[in-house]
Amino acid sequence: MIHSTAIVDPSAVIADDVDIGPYSVIGADVEIGAGCKIESHVVIKGPTKIGKNNKIFQFSSVGEDPQDKKFTNEITVLEIGDNNLIRENVTINRGTTQGGGITKIGNDNWIMAYVHIAHDCIVGNENILANNASLAGHVIIDDFVILGGFTLISQFNTMGSYSFSAMGSVISRNVPPYVLVSGHMAKPIGINVEGLRRRQFSDVQIKNIRHAYKLIYRSNLGIEPAQNQIESIEQEGSELTAMIQFLDEQEGGIIR
Repeated sequence: MIHSTAIVDPSAVIADDVDIGPYSVIGADVEIGAGCKIESHVVIKGPTKIGKNNKIFQFSSVGEDPQDKKFTNEITVLEIGDNNLIRENVTINRGTTQGGGITKIGNDNWIMAYVHIAHDCIVGNENILANNASLAGHVIIDDFVILGGFTLISQFNTMGSYSFSAMGSVISRNVPPYVLVSGHMAKPIGINVEGLRRRQFSDVQIKNIRHAYKLIYRSNLGIEPAQNQIESIEQEGSELTAMIQFLDEQEGGIIR
């Protein structure tokens, strides 16, 4: 149902069962998939593609122009997957041509009130972004990440899968998988044991991850020697593969 006070551009493609609340504005080149619910006073600007069964709460701004001085009205996009919950006053900007032209949100994410996701960010699946977390441009959030309230992440950084930031963390370097960080500026303080247990990691897997963490952060080894030792205990398909790949791929260095 589309409320009589909502404004929907004729070019928007809206599935038949989408519910759009009062005074919401759906712009040109917006696509909204089946089962979505858009509450009142939401603005969605295109080009934006939203998948199935998403709920967007009131006063959110989705698909607006990037806040980047280099942006000069190029055609860039926002893509949102399925089953995401986007709470009140969330802002999500489209990409820039310099950053690949796309901002992308995956599936099953819980994005709480006042979160900001800037241009060219990539957010994976099953993440929790608590109230007022803010991602600067070009930030990557992998899968199963939890950002505590008021977490700030500076541009071009990545949060590895299963990592966790405590409330009020200010993150200026890449955070490897499984690592828990806290503070201003944020520092590593251990591994996300509780999160791993909730995701059915075994005691043996958690022990291996803790060992890898100690090699990186508690052994006085450099990154390369620590990585070599982690590789020596890695087994095919093991939980340490993600950490090794992460260390290989991060050019900006990891949080220390």
